[in-house]
Amino acid sequence: MIRRTASFPTVLVALLCLCVGSAWAKSSDRNQRMNVSSDSSDCSVNESEPCILRGNVHIVQGTLEIHSSKADVRRGGNEQVIKLSGSPVKMKQQMDDGGWMNATAARIDYDQNRDTVVFSGNAVVKQPGRGSISGERIVYNMATGQVQSGAAAGAGGRVNMTFEPKNQAPAGDAKPEPKAEPAQQDKN
Repeated sequence: MIRRTASFPTVLVALLCLCVGSAWAKSSDRNQRMNVSSDSSDCSVNESEPCILRGNVHIVQGTLEIHSSKADVRRGGNEQVIKLSGSPVKMKQQMDDGGWMNATAARIDYDQNRDTVVFSGNAVVKQPGRGSISGERIVYNMATGQVQSGAAAGAGGRVNMTFEPKNQAPAGDAKPEPKAEPAQQDKN
């Protein structure tokens, strides 16, 4: 059953909040039109009921682009929780400094009250030129900029991080090594 309501666009605006932290998002994206498509939707005017998008969910707003199998938006009172799931969920967004953030995970959860984004299930977040982090679970606190990662409670697993050097010259900017001058022989 597909239900569409006048508040449906308002609910979808909350999906953008997945990456509103300044370290992982282009702040002007929040002011852009959001386009959402899916195979089906089931949403209600009643805020106590979830808004569910299923099948080939594609969300674009400014530089933010999300692909997932399902989006589950829960709202009520001052609370907003958005759960994206897929095989995997794929997300990319340009940052204010011009770089890009690319993330994949089996699930991405955004909790507005806690100001957190949780990437879980083979989570990988990459920022070319800055580095990457991967693990079973990555928690990003948008208010503080703190990133925590590790296995889910009781599960094993490792966290892998790569940090790029700050003074790394872009490819092609490296100067060639000076050529050694041939030794001159004394003719005397």
